[in-house]
Amino acid sequence: MKARYTGTIFAAAIAALVGGTSGTIAQDKTFELKLSHWVPPSHPLQKALEEWGASVEKDSGGTIKSKVFPSQQLGKAFDHYDMARDGIADLTYINPGYQPGRFPIIAAGELPFLIANGKAGSQALDAWYRKYAAAEMKDVMFCLAFVHDPGSFHSKSKKIVLPSDIKGMKIRPAHATMATFVTQLGGTNVQSSAPEVRDIIERGVADAVTFPWGSIPLFGIDKVTKYHMEVPLYVTTFAFVFNKDKYNQMSAAQKKVIDNHCNNEWAGKVAGPWADFEHNGIAKLKDLGHDVYQLTPAQLAEWKKAAEPLEKSWADNVKKAGGNPDAAMAELKASLVKFKSSY
Repeated sequence: MKARYTGTIFAAAIAALVGGTSGTIAQDKTFELKLSHWVPPSHPLQKALEEWGASVEKDSGGTIKSKVFPSQQLGKAFDHYDMARDGIADLTYINPGYQPGRFPIIAAGELPFLIANGKAGSQALDAWYRKYAAAEMKDVMFCLAFVHDPGSFHSKSKKIVLPSDIKGMKIRPAHATMATFVTQLGGTNVQSSAPEVRDIIERGVADAVTFPWGSIPLFGIDKVTKYHMEVPLYVTTFAFVFNKDKYNQMSAAQKKVIDNHCNNEWAGKVAGPWADFEHNGIAKLKDLGHDVYQLTPAQLAEWKKAAEPLEKSWADNVKKAGGNPDAAMAELKASLVKFKSSY
């Protein structure tokens, strides 16, 4: 009799616990997140955001749903950080280098001949930047950071072989660091977002672009360029940032779900397929009959020497913002070694 009674009490306790848990999930407010980016829906980033949203929905018990808005549907590429800040979108994809001087620390990742690949390089950058993100991107909740596979120069009418070839050219730079590089080499910068590059080259507003490889055909830039310097010159830093107000409206359990999707593991998941896509673009352009050319060791050495002043410019910008560039760079290089992604 006593055993049956004890068993009944135990079963009741378990039922109450399960019921309480279910009740908590059921009481959580349902959210419909807007995930915004500015590249075409055929870009690997679209699938990455869809998978991120699906995983969040599953782990939240269906209480956090989402929809992806590609191709600048909710706002211009340059505006995506402020869109997350202001709640126009809940999670946005940003290129910090689109706003020179605003995010000086993460710009370290843009320096030429520093990051060797997109996959491990993304996790290295993300792991390093988490220490600095809360201060540098204080208007939003930092989610994760990543890079594309290294890009290079792609031009319309001539090969770019030596740094001196940039003099007099009009170049659309990938970000602020490449813009500084172009200026130092005697070129003129033409600012535009990625979706606008084909048009400005086609109209003669720009002669060349710094861009990752797979995105050249994706954005139709292969129609207006012919010469491609095959060297892992630079990467671009990116981030996912989240609206703080929306995050603060969530329950503790829902916040935990978001936290679990804003980590170093997810930085790798987002970066991996994109890195493969960009790297495969080298072979694709060769198949299209483009002039994809390599540099000699002597030519490459000239480029590396020409890029040396960029680190000092970066350091000066970090100092102006009150940071310690020596410590930040040492930590970044250590992270790149740890993740086997240093140049």
